[in-house]
Amino acid sequence: MAKHPPPTPPPPGSASARPRAPPRRSRGAIRWRPTSGRGSVESLSYQTVLVDQDKGVATVTLNRPDRLNTFNRQQSTDLADALLRLDRADDVRCIVVTGAGRAFCAGVDLDGGLPQGGEDEQAWRRAQTMATLRTWEMRTPIIAAINGAAVGMGLTYPICWDIRVAAEDAKLGFVFTRRGLTPEGNSLWLLPRLVGVSVALELLLTGRIFSGREAAEMGLVTRAVPREEVVPASVELAREIAEQTAPASVAITKKLFYRYLESTDRRSAKSEELEMFRWALEQADAAEGMAAFREKRLPNWTDVGIDDLPAGLR
Repeated sequence: MAKHPPPTPPPPGSASARPRAPPRRSRGAIRWRPTSGRGSVESLSYQTVLVDQDKGVATVTLNRPDRLNTFNRQQSTDLADALLRLDRADDVRCIVVTGAGRAFCAGVDLDGGLPQGGEDEQAWRRAQTMATLRTWEMRTPIIAAINGAAVGMGLTYPICWDIRVAAEDAKLGFVFTRRGLTPEGNSLWLLPRLVGVSVALELLLTGRIFSGREAAEMGLVTRAVPREEVVPASVELAREIAEQTAPASVAITKKLFYRYLESTDRRSAKSEELEMFRWALEQADAAEGMAAFREKRLPNWTDVGIDDLPAGLR
């Protein structure tokens, strides 16, 4: 499930250093293709996830509580499709993902069997990539509201999302070595970048269970709160993004952040950062943001579509 690194950016100041369209992907790499333009949340209905929307915030709930929301192929597919379509929705500025019942997600549904080889495994891997690493290319922030147990794949999914809020007593763990498996979900690459090399090695080599409170202390989640406050706190944070921040500013910030998380080219990052800042200054939202600050009111942001972003970030 490795993510191909982006091409090495050209030297700053060159004509090709300006934002450009992403490289063409090979056939079969993308199974879901939401219609161009932005749509509505009302029509989204799935077998294994629930989708709700209120005041710019969409909440996606993994809905297999009798199986502790463990992933099977259907839930992986449903979640991937929901995230992609919500990223295109007119009235969604931030997405919160949580779990029904007492768990967030207890990993893979082992009783259903792991797909090995053939189209089943390919479809599973495509869905997994869509709901994790491909979210880095989305413009909409995703907050994981970890309301209960999150182990194995139930934890490698949310570490790929933007912000994580966990229940203080939630049980978390990268338990692969305790199941005779090896880490997956790009956790070997991503986890050291979140918590540091030594802590990442301890968590991955021991496969031990740790609490949401400890996860906050090590920086794996941004905050730990009482279990009953996980979803309200996550929605409140999402609503702050939805109301207080400009859509284009958030989209550009998120996309550039992940682009340069994978790059060591500091000069190129600085050059593109400056170019995007100048682009933002020319947009109506810059004037609106300043006016709202002076007048002590909520901003009235421009509704920005994918095609309204700079070419290299669409």
